[in-house]
Amino acid sequence: MLVDNGVLGDSRVQKVARSAADAGWSVTLLGRSPNGQPQRWWLGDAEVRLLPMPDPLARQSMLRRAVLRRLIPRQAEEAAAPTAPPVAAEAAPGAAGALRVSGAAPRRGAKSWLLTLARRAYRPWDHLRTRFWLRVEGDAAWRRLDPRLLDFEAAYGPVVDQLRPDLIHAHDFRMLGVGARAKVRAAAEGRRIRLVWDAHEFLPGMKPWQDNARWLPAQRAHEREYAPHADAVITVSGRLADLLRAEHGLPERPAVVLNAPAVDHDLAVSGDAPDLRVACGVDASTPLLVYSGVALPQRGLTTMVEALPQLPGVHVALVVNDGGLPYVRGTLLPKAERLRVADRVHVVAYVPYQQVVRFLSGADAGVIPVQRYLNYEIALITKFFEYSHARLPVVVSDVRAMAETVRGTGQGEVFHAGDVNDYVRAVRSVLADPARYRAAYDKPGLLDGWTWATQAKIVEDTYTRLLSGHTSRALARDGTPAGQPASRSQT
Repeated sequence: MLVDNGVLGDSRVQKVARSAADAGWSVTLLGRSPNGQPQRWWLGDAEVRLLPMPDPLARQSMLRRAVLRRLIPRQAEEAAAPTAPPVAAEAAPGAAGALRVSGAAPRRGAKSWLLTLARRAYRPWDHLRTRFWLRVEGDAAWRRLDPRLLDFEAAYGPVVDQLRPDLIHAHDFRMLGVGARAKVRAAAEGRRIRLVWDAHEFLPGMKPWQDNARWLPAQRAHEREYAPHADAVITVSGRLADLLRAEHGLPERPAVVLNAPAVDHDLAVSGDAPDLRVACGVDASTPLLVYSGVALPQRGLTTMVEALPQLPGVHVALVVNDGGLPYVRGTLLPKAERLRVADRVHVVAYVPYQQVVRFLSGADAGVIPVQRYLNYEIALITKFFEYSHARLPVVVSDVRAMAETVRGTGQGEVFHAGDVNDYVRAVRSVLADPARYRAAYDKPGLLDGWTWATQAKIVEDTYTRLLSGHTSRALARDGTPAGQPASRSQT
């Protein structure tokens, strides 16, 4: 099983790996080490290995930044020196799950403005270069537009070959290529590998992860080149399944595996789940709204902060990953300071995925204030299901799939994305009568279909179909040959 991150914080990947292992498959999950050092642990009976990933090819693309830096006078660099230490985050003593965020944001000086101007000047050339290579090399142009994709190959490829898997489960678009190339190499040796592509996102509907013209065309070209190698495709929603089939001409509609919580997995990872209110330092009578997930501008978190002056006494818990702290520290917390509501905004660390539902249940309502991007329109996202199993009233922006579901179930309120006043209206409604919204979860069968046990069966059926009659080369946990039928094959 392949993923392009450090595994912790990616609940879907953890749930798939653990459930597959629980079902009897021999699972090795390869991820990317966050600190450049190899790491290894067990997730249930699934082995997790985090690989160091040097980035020599990625560094090639950084040469352009070096050129831009040459355009900046030394005096401007000195003028833009930060006025405080960089971001620091640590656990707050006595508050499980809480983070203390320290250090002021760097002063935006002449260097920053010159960099912005230089990037704008470079942008037309960037577009021209992107169009040129796509015209000349077609989908193969991703190798020139984003060579860092091959850094993943250099890090993961040799390990995958050494493991000699019977099936590769590749999570999302960057791992698709790694899995496809391993499948081709195995075929050249006379071995057969089945490839499952787990598509988490629809690339044409994504906000690019990098501020340049190359990144998104490169990812799309890479995906188009390797999608035909997948023996089966699974994804997170029916609408996304239809879009993927049309985009890549897939022979069959991808199976839908929802990002539902694993309520049946062991809660006691490190004792009972921490208490959200203790982490925030608020009592049971304090109205508490929670957002859980990645902290990015397109997630609409500024709406939650900007609304607080109109919501006296209401507190906000931002349960975010460490990677989101620069945005939280540089944008959200300064805004809260200016609005004089900083004492009502609490930054809280992730908890293990098995504890999320119980942790979130300490809030009065769960908020999903995302902006209008296609990927948010087409799926019920992970936090939606987590809020639901925590039996929280939800406040969601009017992105199509979630808004339609909330209106149909009555479990919360919908507001216009980015509209602070409409968000305030929605929050006031759920806080005024939370029992009415929580009652929606009493509807027979509503939550039963939103459990991971139901979704894991779809993954299990996919593996079994692809490896029907296959003889395993899996190893048991102690390293002895397994020699088992398909249900013990190595993923």
